[in-house]
Amino acid sequence: MPKTSIEAFINEKVLPEYRQIVAEFRDLVKHNFPELTEEMRGGTEKYYGVPVYRLKRILITLSPTKQGITFAFSDGKQMIDKYNLLEGVGNKTLNIRLKSADDFDADMFSYYITQAIKADKAKGQK
Repeated sequence: MPKTSIEAFINEKVLPEYRQIVAEFRDLVKHNFPELTEEMRGGTEKYYGVPVYRLKRILITLSPTKQGITFAFSDGKQMIDKYNLLEGVGNKTLNIRLKSADDFDADMFSYYITQAIKADKAKGQK
């Protein structure tokens, strides 16, 4: 989908107090991980679509909540979590939840995104 649909999603679904988190994340991906594709995924009458970031597969899904922004890493269970931020009980996906733009750390996110990209590239070689 065109970028405007992501912009519309942010304006419609992300609470104003959390838009800075999304802006900083998108800026980081755009400038430091240009190989990732940003697109909208899903969307039905009952559920709205969400932005995803992919290389070959979806690596990260961005979901707004009333309490902040959740970043779901598809292969989070395989990641080394040196910042102790990954949450969840799934067999594959783990999440990072941010409640304030002050919590956004570009180096920390770069660490997790780099792992996600390496995992995706390794799966493609098997």
